[in-house]
Amino acid sequence: MVTAQGCGDPTQNTGIVIQKCRIGGTSDLLPVISSFPSYLGRPWREYSRTVVMQTSISNVIAPQGWHQWDRDFALNTLFYAEYQNTGAGADTSRRVNWRGFKVITSASEAQAYTPGRFIAGSSWLGSAGFPYSLGL
Repeated sequence: MVTAQGCGDPTQNTGIVIQKCRIGGTSDLLPVISSFPSYLGRPWREYSRTVVMQTSISNVIAPQGWHQWDRDFALNTLFYAEYQNTGAGADTSRRVNWRGFKVITSASEAQAYTPGRFIAGSSWLGSAGFPYSLGL
C-alpha cells in the first residue's frame, strides 16, 4: 500500500494528497512484480480520504488501483480520487467500482486538493524550507 488513511470524525478536513510525484517500484521488485501486487491505498479507518493527482504511476500499481482492508470495512465512507495521472499504472478504466472512488475531470474540483486550498499552504509552507507549489 502506498497509503492507508482514515479519520474518526467525518467533519474533519484531513487526508492524504499525492501531487506531482512518481510512484514506482525499486529494481529488486521489478522482476517479481506480479507476485507482489501494490495499490495506491486502502482505508485505515472510516472516512479515509486520499487523492492522487498529476503523478506518474508505473505498472507497479495493480489495475484496480485501490484495495479493501477488511472485506467492506469503510468502503461506504471513503473518498479516493485521481486526476491527470500518467504512466502505465494510471489507467483508471479498471479501477475499483466503489461509491467513494472517482476520477476527477475538472480542474476546479482538483484545485480543492492542492496545497494552497487543502492545507492552507500559503500561510505556512514558505517557512518549511523546501520547494513547493500551491496550485495545479
